Amino acid sequence: MRAAWYERQGAAADVFVVGEMDDPEPGPGEVRIRIEASGVNPGDVKKRQDRFGRGLPYPRVIPHSDGAGVIDAVAPGADDARVGQRVWCFGAQSYRPFGTAAEYVVVPDEQAILLPDAVTFEQGACLGIPGITAHRSVHVAGEVAGKTVLIQGGAGAVGQCAIGLARHAGARVAATVRSAKDEATAQRAGAHWVIRIADSTESTAERIRDAVGDGVDHIVEVAFDANIELDAQLLRPNGSIATYATRDVTPGIPFWPLVFKNISIFFLGSDDFSRKTKAAAAEALNEALLAEWPGFEIAPGIPLDSIANAHIAVEEHSTAGRVVVTL
Repeated sequence: MRAAWYERQGAAADVFVVGEMDDPEPGPGEVRIRIEASGVNPGDVKKRQDRFGRGLPYPRVIPHSDGAGVIDAVAPGADDARVGQRVWCFGAQSYRPFGTAAEYVVVPDEQAILLPDAVTFEQGACLGIPGITAHRSVHVAGEVAGKTVLIQGGAGAVGQCAIGLARHAGARVAATVRSAKDEATAQRAGAHWVIRIADSTESTAERIRDAVGDGVDHIVEVAFDANIELDAQLLRPNGSIATYATRDVTPGIPFWPLVFKNISIFFLGSDDFSRKTKAAAAEALNEALLAEWPGFEIAPGIPLDSIANAHIAVEEHSTAGRVVVTL
């Protein structure tokens, strides 16, 4: 098969190799997917750069955890009837060396999710990491129907999914953004209110209160260190925060304001969610796509031979829409 890989970490243009490898064969309980589109997430870029400081986990890495295509082979323990199904997959390169930047990928049967006929392979290839993270972020504290949910960073990949999933679940959804372009993206995703971030925490809090009223019940947080002071101000008593990212790895928190409101904080890492949680997320994502959520805007596909350009586009935020590698 044709595949892209790296055997050392560093700049995309320096480390990527595109060439031929043996076709993988599914093991017990696994399926093989002929990949049509491979989604590029920021985490894929960071692994290749060694931004997490963990080194190269395997001698050779085919990147990308998310992708979409058609099942062409199954092993014992998987349903033979799945051959020919259009699917999207997640976790292909989570604790595994070979991801979706190849003509074929092998994943456990439960990680290959039926892709509705109305949804493109490119859209499906973008769902995994951001969609599962968003679903857990929205629902980790319980039912959101009738509640006010604030999505910090509503124009990001997780943010867009969170907006769509929270609205699909019956929440009143507010989202913060930084620009007019981001505002349009969050509105497209379905936010009831979109609030532009101001120069100060106090001004941003005032803008959000002007939109939603006396506060919010739950916050999906993309920048825990930067926004925790603001979140503490906005949350109603017994509210909650679900956070999946921070720049400062040892952030301070306003302890007493959070304590006096009985605030719950959930720290989320999508690779380690339970199977039940991931299955619920996959079902909800497909439901939302077939209902009111339009999904992502997708940038023109980048061919596998130019995978370095795809990674650079994600690093530099130089492309409008989600970046996908096409095969």
